Amino acid sequence: MTQKKPLQRFMRTSSLVLSAALLSHCQSGQPFDFEEVSVSELQTAMAQNTLTAVSITQHYIDRIEALNPTLHAVLEINPEALRLAAQLDAERAQGNIRSPLHGIPVVLKDNIDTADSMYTSAGSLALLNAPPPTRDAFLVSQLRAAGAVILAKTNLSEWANFRSTSGSSGWSARGGQTRNPYNLERTACGSSTGSAVAVAANLSVLAVGTETDGSIVCPAAHTSIVGLKPTLGLISRSGIIPIAHSQDTAGPMARTVSDAALMLNTLVGADPRDDITTNMRTRTPLDYTEFLRSDALQGKRIGVQRQLFGSDAALDQLMESQLELLRTAGAELIDIRIKPRSSFSNAETTVLLYEFKNDMNNYLYERGGELQTLADLIAFNEEHAEEEMANFGQELFLQAQQTQGLGESEYLSALGLSKAYSQSIISSLMQELSLDAILAPSNTVGWEVNPQGDNTEHYIGSSSFAATSGYPNITVPAGYIDGFPIGISFMGGAFSEPTLIGIAYAYEQLNKTRKPPMHE
Repeated sequence: MTQKKPLQRFMRTSSLVLSAALLSHCQSGQPFDFEEVSVSELQTAMAQNTLTAVSITQHYIDRIEALNPTLHAVLEINPEALRLAAQLDAERAQGNIRSPLHGIPVVLKDNIDTADSMYTSAGSLALLNAPPPTRDAFLVSQLRAAGAVILAKTNLSEWANFRSTSGSSGWSARGGQTRNPYNLERTACGSSTGSAVAVAANLSVLAVGTETDGSIVCPAAHTSIVGLKPTLGLISRSGIIPIAHSQDTAGPMARTVSDAALMLNTLVGADPRDDITTNMRTRTPLDYTEFLRSDALQGKRIGVQRQLFGSDAALDQLMESQLELLRTAGAELIDIRIKPRSSFSNAETTVLLYEFKNDMNNYLYERGGELQTLADLIAFNEEHAEEEMANFGQELFLQAQQTQGLGESEYLSALGLSKAYSQSIISSLMQELSLDAILAPSNTVGWEVNPQGDNTEHYIGSSSFAATSGYPNITVPAGYIDGFPIGISFMGGAFSEPTLIGIAYAYEQLNKTRKPPMHE
């Protein structure tokens, strides 16, 4: 299969700003205002023959080509995108509209398999010469069946941020450093960085990210978009380059809760290649858009994680104003404190190291090619150290390589602690206090980008309990501190997406704080 070369990597611009002239050039000649457009608005325009899937796709290709040299969010554009869009236009002309995503562009994080002419590389040079996937990831096949246009592959923290203990979020050897469109000097977080930036900067309507711990929620919050990390098992993991099967999941990234819910409808499904999704066969399929109610906060009891307050005055002030907004909408807020055991973080790391070696070896074996094991990847990085390890190493790869298999007592004990402990904490709090959700700040102002690695000294994150438990977590734009995006997260019990989507949507309608970047 012929492979398309990735977009040329551009060096960082000296001005570190996107000029008004550049933006004007991107928008010129467009009779339709695409900025911040929603899926439903695009569907209306296509139904009225104002737009076609081809014209929509061409708009986003043009915008990527204009803005990506600065943002480094996209690795490559699908050379088949316009042909696919034309095919979908022909179907529409015949009265066949597959779903609400018919003709809508979607970008994919570059750890999601596509059986086409694009690479699937996890941002690493190591997989550029590997055999291309022989079939789409299950979620990609779902998107194609729904009529979505697979527009591009997005940049990411290489190997989904699981190569080094000191890596730079949003950097990959293949794509360089992804830049936050709200502040090019500060991080957009990782590892679904390119997916978040693409949606935030209006390079795409929708994106798919993946999360092991924070990799959807963190970049979504840092770029003022909505990111949903669903319950483990709601979306198939097959065809996704793994970190750890006990925590990995894909999820939707969008500018609004409505668009995220629409996309979730398509991503959910029972995949015979991923046994954890087979529980969906006994569950009634849901239309998550039915839970988009502006009064969904009325009567809800929401726990507030107070242990995350008190270290940042500006963040506290913003969060307190959002809590008051929730109260005015009829929510009852209950202060809670979650203090994990000192061994909790170490247990999670142990689980990820063991599962990474096991799962990566399995993925590479099925993919085929010369690189068959984690040991082969380690050797590749050493042989190509100038390109791959000029700024930081592969400590996590080396630690994972030392593990001896999933039957080891060290792994089993760590898995029991991280999984059972986090599930019991969340479940007991929600049952004892009759909570509908647990709230937390998603982030504070991001750290300055440093090629040698992230300085996360003042990092505030709230993703780990949802990540290790496998429970859902959604972040919604909450506001800005000195122009930098801040998100608010709502976490719940297993398969509580309907409740969380309702809460997030109602909050979003009250807040309506999101502003497109470069307009602060």
